[in-house]
Amino acid sequence: MTISALLVDDDELVRVGLRAILEAGGEISVVGEASDGAQVVPLVREKSPDVVLMDVRMPRVDGLAAIRAVLADIAEPPKILVLTTFELDDYVHEALRCGAHGFLLKRARPAQIVQAVQMIVGSETLLFPEAIRQMASTRSNPEARATVRRAMLTERESEVLRLICAGMSNKEIAGRLYLGVETVKTHVGSVLAKLGARDRTQAVITAYEAGIR
Repeated sequence: MTISALLVDDDELVRVGLRAILEAGGEISVVGEASDGAQVVPLVREKSPDVVLMDVRMPRVDGLAAIRAVLADIAEPPKILVLTTFELDDYVHEALRCGAHGFLLKRARPAQIVQAVQMIVGSETLLFPEAIRQMASTRSNPEARATVRRAMLTERESEVLRLICAGMSNKEIAGRLYLGVETVKTHVGSVLAKLGARDRTQAVITAYEAGIR
């Protein structure tokens, strides 16, 4: 199945380069482009992309506002992959907290860019788990600690959350804990629900900000 992508970046050269990289293999189709965050929600409604590659720093409506608008206004929002120059960036951290599913380094090699898009759409594995750990673990967040306390995770759910933080997929977690994949999916779903997290990335950000290692 072809993955449909929407490119959002105020630099036309970046968009041209990304389009060429993504469409080279024939497995990803760029269905639209935007140069400003204000254009994103209408384009998502019109094009229904599987993934949005979103720059966070744009002059009018930035990527953070656009991410919030997409998640608030679109009933079944696409995956959102943040475009960034530096992985340890406050904007990237805030974008992940807002609900972005991962981030992509603009300096990444073409094969890495394609792989990142494919992973964010079809995989349960975190992108750049070590960078996410470095970003979030340096920020102590009382709200995150309160969220984890209120969640009252079981011992097994806490174990699953730690393995999610390590970047493991459901299949890898199942192998580590000697559980069935469906059982792991149930535990993951329970962890996300209890933490009020939209996805694994948000759960990991909350866990690290709460001091879980």
